[in-house]
Amino acid sequence: MNIARSDFPESVVPFAAPSPLLGDSEAMQEVFRLIERVGPTEASVLLTGESGSGKELAAQSIHDRSARRGGPFLAINGGAIPAGLIEAELFGYEKGSFTGAIRAHAGVFERAQGGTLLLDEVTEMPLDMQTRLLRVLESRKFYRVGASTEFSSDVRVIASTNRCPLQAVQNGQLREDLLYRLAVFPIDMPPLRSRGGDVELLAEHFLSELNVQSRTQKRLSAMARMTLKQHTWPGNVRELKNCIERAFILGDQTLELAPLIQNTARGGDTVSDRERLDIRVGSRIYDMERSLIEATLDYFKGNKRRAADALGCSLKTLYNKLNGYSQNQECASS
Repeated sequence: MNIARSDFPESVVPFAAPSPLLGDSEAMQEVFRLIERVGPTEASVLLTGESGSGKELAAQSIHDRSARRGGPFLAINGGAIPAGLIEAELFGYEKGSFTGAIRAHAGVFERAQGGTLLLDEVTEMPLDMQTRLLRVLESRKFYRVGASTEFSSDVRVIASTNRCPLQAVQNGQLREDLLYRLAVFPIDMPPLRSRGGDVELLAEHFLSELNVQSRTQKRLSAMARMTLKQHTWPGNVRELKNCIERAFILGDQTLELAPLIQNTARGGDTVSDRERLDIRVGSRIYDMERSLIEATLDYFKGNKRRAADALGCSLKTLYNKLNGYSQNQECASS
């Protein structure tokens, strides 16, 4: 599902208009070319890539380059909404359609009319809801929950996931027909560790923004610049931005990063016992996933945001997993 650089003429100049995405690396230049090509079309786009790699910013850039740029750009996270409420959040509901529905509510498909809707973490959406979503994408019509009046959908859909889409299909997490309906034009966002000099470019950009906001002239130390190159940034751009902000708050004129990074790049392949998790062959996938999540949380001393970044999932997805483990534990003990 990759599209080669050679598919585009050299005359295509990436991002002539302002964009929230930054990068000089070859990997990002390819992303810019793809966005410039698909932006003016009505094609559905599937953005893949690790958590924190900039998928929502890419979706915003696609919207900004479309004829819909004057309309709304909305995003909804498929893994952050309880299964019983996701239909109402997507399509809205009528007053009295269920307990607590004290007034009518427009869902994101209705609120995004004339604009673009980002379905973030689409592989986390329940399969029965994926079936309903596919029907809406194909017919461009939907009903609010509890309504008999049909609405027309004038929305461009962009989807994103931090999972491999084909693997998600094989694992039963994503309908194959929905995948190919969404992935008319796939774009893979590169992880920060493969973007070379973009790490320092982005760090300087985030620091410059903070300096402007605070009217300061703080700068990165030589050691901080070395840390930028050595660290693997498992949380990608999100981790880098948070790290720069923490250093800015703690530092005076010259900022250091190494003390703020727990898993800095290490020489060789040595792995400590604390970084190793032994899994018995034949273990259930559910048990393996739970063990990995709990071990990662322990490694990061309970810091859920860093654990989510390392695991390659959103913070909301991690919370949902932990809540599920807690509920299963309560059921088992009752």
